[in-house]
Amino acid sequence: MADAASTGVRGAARGAWGPGFWAAFLATGVALLAVVPALNLWLPASSPFAVPDYIVPLLGKYVCYAILAMSLDLIWGYAGILCLGQAAFFALGGYAMGMYLMRQIGTRGVYQNPILPDFMVFLQYKELPWFWWGFDHFAWAALMILLVPGLFALVFGWLAFRSRVSGVYLSIITQAMTYALWLAFFRNDMGFGGNNGLTDYKDILGFDVHSPATRLGLYLISVLGLGVAYLVCRFITRSKLGRVLLALRDAESRVRFLGYSVTNAKLFVFTLSAVLAGFAGALYVPQVGIINPSEFSPGNSIEVAIWVSVGGRGTLIGAAIGAVLVNLGKTWLTGAFPEVWLFVLGGLFVLTTLIFPRGIVGLFRHLRRPAPPQPEAVPVEERA
Repeated sequence: MADAASTGVRGAARGAWGPGFWAAFLATGVALLAVVPALNLWLPASSPFAVPDYIVPLLGKYVCYAILAMSLDLIWGYAGILCLGQAAFFALGGYAMGMYLMRQIGTRGVYQNPILPDFMVFLQYKELPWFWWGFDHFAWAALMILLVPGLFALVFGWLAFRSRVSGVYLSIITQAMTYALWLAFFRNDMGFGGNNGLTDYKDILGFDVHSPATRLGLYLISVLGLGVAYLVCRFITRSKLGRVLLALRDAESRVRFLGYSVTNAKLFVFTLSAVLAGFAGALYVPQVGIINPSEFSPGNSIEVAIWVSVGGRGTLIGAAIGAVLVNLGKTWLTGAFPEVWLFVLGGLFVLTTLIFPRGIVGLFRHLRRPAPPQPEAVPVEERA
């Protein structure tokens, strides 16, 4: 019996990473990496199928949102940790990238100072703050993009999980965390641009950030980043750790009594989720062209939870789909009917809670599932 069970587990694992999965994954990747550049570069602007240059960074922004939603789904859908501060990790990664981009401006700024960004000259800074050191090098900035949100989540999670804070209490604390950062980054003396944030970027790694070719390259890098993030999350959720996380979500006390380190499991996945969110924020900033304290807004974190809920919590791919679809609707509605967007967003959350709690992907799987076979009717005379 044990051999049969282990064989079944190995077979399920092979099915999860079998040819069918890789065929679907590669086909989706090729479509995202090839179709958009082809429609942007080769079709004339008069074609109804052409992708204009201004649409490319918008699509790149949606891809970054998909990575952010996936990072929340990893901890909420699989570990039951509803973090309402995911936007804070996203913004921290974005600020790390923004600091690098600001250091690349040099004498091309308004005040033509080779060291200090324009906002520091305006605020009469005498020297570059110590926490800006090293951001003139991309390698240091890339390290900080992952390290800053990761360390912040590690410290915060260690304090919360070792105290066994969970459920709605943890959600409230994470929301308070991002609200505190929001207020702090609004201050001019923090050294991050205050209310205006960091903007007016010129180039990244020597490439003009306003060039259509650079924007297309950033979109392609974002798609590759989405693929890597999905594979990492899928590997974790399909591993033994993933089964432990599901058990934590459904019956944390039983997992603790079985001898597993609940604190370490939660801390690992929470930190990894923050790193993924920071990575998404770093890809987002050069495509949008600005990072300011509004990214820390608690409402942004709530929106991320709605994306995951609409797409399908605990599905990974559903989180990405939900992020893209909701933001497509937001882009259209805020232009056509800006006064109704928030009502639509709230309605989506209510609908997913009451009507299809498993989201779009869960509803699709339910519709595809074949109906159970019905027993054949037995004539009355035979039953007699």
